[in-house]
Amino acid sequence: MRRARPADDRIAAVVQRLGVLLSAGVTPASAWAHLAETAGAPEGVVRVAEAVSEGETIPDAVLARAETAVAARPAPPDAELWRGLAAAWMVATETGAPLASTLDALAGSLRDMAQTRRARETALAAPVATARLVLALPTVGILFGLALGFDTVGTLLTTPIGLVCLVAGVALMVAARAWNRRLMAGAEPTKHNPGIALDLVAVAVSGGAALDRALATVERALERCGLGGGTAEADEVLELSRRAGVPAAALLRAQAEEARRSARADGERSAATLSVTLMLPLGLCILPAFMLLGVAPLMVSVVTTTVGGL
Repeated sequence: MRRARPADDRIAAVVQRLGVLLSAGVTPASAWAHLAETAGAPEGVVRVAEAVSEGETIPDAVLARAETAVAARPAPPDAELWRGLAAAWMVATETGAPLASTLDALAGSLRDMAQTRRARETALAAPVATARLVLALPTVGILFGLALGFDTVGTLLTTPIGLVCLVAGVALMVAARAWNRRLMAGAEPTKHNPGIALDLVAVAVSGGAALDRALATVERALERCGLGGGTAEADEVLELSRRAGVPAAALLRAQAEEARRSARADGERSAATLSVTLMLPLGLCILPAFMLLGVAPLMVSVVTTTVGGL
């Protein structure tokens, strides 16, 4: 059975196809309609095409799809890509940048973002799986005692020492789960779309807009699409472009690629750090809970059975 392509890869492919259709002379509305009619078209493409056919502007339709995706729980991985597409379309439309070349460049950027996200998820997969596995150790200890023929559950529920072990063990389990979640949340990136502001500024200046107007346009697009961050990261590149007397667009795109490479490296470092820090709740909470819920009731059951048999 053929494995379905990830959602973010499909959106990047859609953006690339849009660029090809526009470069061939197809109007934007018709390009969306053609893509919506293809077999296996993403649901978002169909919704955008329907909204455009009803008279909604393309940036508004794309942004509405992004907001719908973000409202889902959990939000799909392509939600940020829809936001980026909406922002790029807005900037290109307002600054007069060629839509076809803009979308072609954006497709590459979206694939980079998707690759960054998947690299981070892959790096975090092992420590996250380990954290979930060790949380089952106390339960395994209880089942092991039952398998040996000892009433560990009865010991936990009916004896004073068992009740103390039960309360303490459950408290440690709750603390470990909360600690694990906090550590894993801390390993999540604070920025899900690295380099997007640089890409948008590159689009704006490639359209021939004055620098102040280009930056203002990008700021409005970022704010409207909920991408945040502003254009401050582009200041150094723009200053270099001004001093050297060279076009800024290529420098901006190169810096955006560097931002995404840096994000991938940060994700790998976070995963490596997480695999170590997850040992703290394991050693301080899970193992003591295992002793209290699994080993201690087993020992009490063994002693009770031995004494009762005398």
